Amino acid sequence: MPTVDQAPARPVGGRGQAPVLPRDLDIIVTIDGPAGTGKSTVARLLAARLGLDFLDTGAMYRAAAALVLDRGIPVDAVSAIVKLVTEADLHFDWTRDPPAIMAWETPMGERIREADVTGIVSQIASYPDLRRGMVRKQRLIGRQHPRLVTEGRDQGSVVFPDALCKFYLDADPRVRAHRRAEQLAEAGKRVDEEEMLRQILERDRLDSSREEGPLIRPPDAELVDPSDMTREEVIERLFQSVVARVQSLAPHVAPPGPSRARSDRV
Repeated sequence: MPTVDQAPARPVGGRGQAPVLPRDLDIIVTIDGPAGTGKSTVARLLAARLGLDFLDTGAMYRAAAALVLDRGIPVDAVSAIVKLVTEADLHFDWTRDPPAIMAWETPMGERIREADVTGIVSQIASYPDLRRGMVRKQRLIGRQHPRLVTEGRDQGSVVFPDALCKFYLDADPRVRAHRRAEQLAEAGKRVDEEEMLRQILERDRLDSSREEGPLIRPPDAELVDPSDMTREEVIERLFQSVVARVQSLAPHVAPPGPSRARSDRV
């Protein structure tokens, strides 16, 4: 399996898609924001529409948390955690769509989305030594995939401060908790919405107060509140912003026409 430092870039236009942006333009698009705003879905679909690669940095921290749980390492054993994650060589299989997070050569799959992982991921992600290692990997991915949509908590503020386009998705915590509960219910999982709200507020607190790479809105990031928007409307807004930014640098790029919005939400 190709690792981070071996991964070939996917075709410029995505799977059978005509390129939207100039082929010779390196472009990093960052999407940051708190839990429950739909960043991963929006980033993945925006990348596909723009013909760019997609990086889910949250999957990296979730994979680290899953390894800690599955190997029985105490969540406060920082040195042991950093050692385990380093040995696991977290990387993506870029032949899959979306790219699959791997530990050693094993796909982590849906394990990283389970409730016990969600419960500790913000704590694991708060450890400075671990974050510094992750940032190095993410910047390496950015060098090898210079046409990239990347989402997380610190992509526009820390990892790619010179990104061409930056977005910050945010919404009221109750809206985020409700949407997350709906998503889990659709997957057949019973969720207490008040408990989901409590978890989201705690994740916000941990993510915003950590020493290394705290959750902040970069001053040059466009704020987007998806509360009253469908998923396609969010993607359309980001898409048009990216194309407008590229047009300001490369006026020969033709403006795209609007797409038909769907009723599904982030």
